Amino acid sequence: MFKNISKKKKIEISIIAAIIAAVVIGAAIWVIVDFFLCSQTGTMSIIDKFIQNFVEKDRYSYILQGLGNTLLITLFALIIGLVLGTLIAIIRTVNEQQGKLHFLNAVAKIYLTVIRGTPAMIQLLIIYYVIFAAVDVDKIFIASVAFGLNSAAYVAEIIRAGINAVPKGQFEAGSSLGLPFRLTMIMVVLPQAIKNILPALCNEGITLMKETSISGYIGLMDLTKAGDIIRSQTYEAFLPLVGVALIYLVLVMILTYLVGRLERRLKASAV
Repeated sequence: MFKNISKKKKIEISIIAAIIAAVVIGAAIWVIVDFFLCSQTGTMSIIDKFIQNFVEKDRYSYILQGLGNTLLITLFALIIGLVLGTLIAIIRTVNEQQGKLHFLNAVAKIYLTVIRGTPAMIQLLIIYYVIFAAVDVDKIFIASVAFGLNSAAYVAEIIRAGINAVPKGQFEAGSSLGLPFRLTMIMVVLPQAIKNILPALCNEGITLMKETSISGYIGLMDLTKAGDIIRSQTYEAFLPLVGVALIYLVLVMILTYLVGRLERRLKASAV
């Protein structure tokens, strides 16, 4: 199974395995020592604190609900960001190459400047407390819109960079075949651009998932808010917050691994 793995990759796998083993062994030693020390002093051990924070009164349900909402918001926001970001990228490219859509290009520039120049948390609060203040709308929808609009500004620049990286001869080839600019963009240029920028888009999705941790500011039960609720009930900050951080870390590591595999496949297909 490891015959086709390079020497450098084997070293990286060995280092990661050694780090994981060291962390597991260290954690096991810590739990054992903590158990004996707490039994001598009469204080709560780490195991007792774990049970108090996550098992008693089914407090783990907060984590499960928060995790589900976090993933849901990330998915919907990513869809909004991809659709809107692609439209903005096309508008800016058409303006640059054909000198058309001046008004829409101006609107797109203002949008990019405002969204990229203001914090995501302020945008979320404005959308919740100002734009949707008089409307009874689900908070997951509001958060998805807010983060989707924020992500679109970054996705637009990523896609525009990908379009600009496609050789100009591809546009000329489409024109020589009698294709209008719109069809050339959709059928010839965009597929090549998306392939080139797919890893960057996936990394934007990972960043977006971490940004959703501020959803609790509008009273939405996301993963971070779930940990904070448990902290407020047990008056124990360490385990709930570290537990939430570990969940984010595991999700990011899994997604990063998948993005890495995607990059290797794209490189192999390009050879």
